[in-house]
Amino acid sequence: MPELPEEIELYRDRKWRREDSLKIDTAEQAEAMIEDLGFCLGLTDVRKLMPSIYIAVCGRRDAHMPRNVQKDEEASRAWVLKDELMARGNVYYGKLLKGKSWFLARRMIPVFNAIWGCSKAGESGVLSKEAQIVLKVLRKEWEMATSDLRDACGFKDKTILTNALDELQRRMKVVPQEALYTPKFTYIWTLAEPRFPDEFKKKMKREDAVRELARTYLKMCGQTGLGELSGKFGFYRWESGKANHELVDEGFAERLATGIYRLKEN
Repeated sequence: MPELPEEIELYRDRKWRREDSLKIDTAEQAEAMIEDLGFCLGLTDVRKLMPSIYIAVCGRRDAHMPRNVQKDEEASRAWVLKDELMARGNVYYGKLLKGKSWFLARRMIPVFNAIWGCSKAGESGVLSKEAQIVLKVLRKEWEMATSDLRDACGFKDKTILTNALDELQRRMKVVPQEALYTPKFTYIWTLAEPRFPDEFKKKMKREDAVRELARTYLKMCGQTGLGELSGKFGFYRWESGKANHELVDEGFAERLATGIYRLKEN
């Protein structure tokens, strides 16, 4: 990745809370950051080149997740915040792209759902048999702990349920709504749509959703590089190019060179 101008790094310091004076320590501060950014990752560090709860807890550019996270104060704080945000339900939380945990501001739920979601009518053609079984059980029970859900689904192997839940999270069908630690650690799972009903009612065309994601990402980063949008989100190059060109036409972005766009406000 080419080195970014220092003014862009400073812009990201402010937006991503990579400054000691801006670092977060409470769920309210984390929610305010997610609302400002639109979305962020959970417990990832500087190597992902994206804002995250962990980076914002550290409040510095060079935040690296240690190998022994259990004994690291910053990693532990980020984990606790993740659980608090999940339980409060003011932002969306789930494993979305590339197996990573993402936080979305509510306004971004229709955007992500339009791109990666799946309609109820289309479930049988998209979801695996195991994922459909999990969905059927949750639609009857509404919320269940992991072990109870596995028993209700009749899965003998834990990995079958894990894979099904990961698939359903990617398709924005289920979310973890709470983490319990006693008598043993478990997530409580529930349906995404009833948890955020107003946001799931809003429908968007895919091309409009891609443009809005591109807008949010550019505002988050200040500047994006060649192939960056496609690489981060798995879009076709022509989709990313079309979205960015539309942002230029709006006057929201400026094109510095082939595939390189900067926020016009900067």
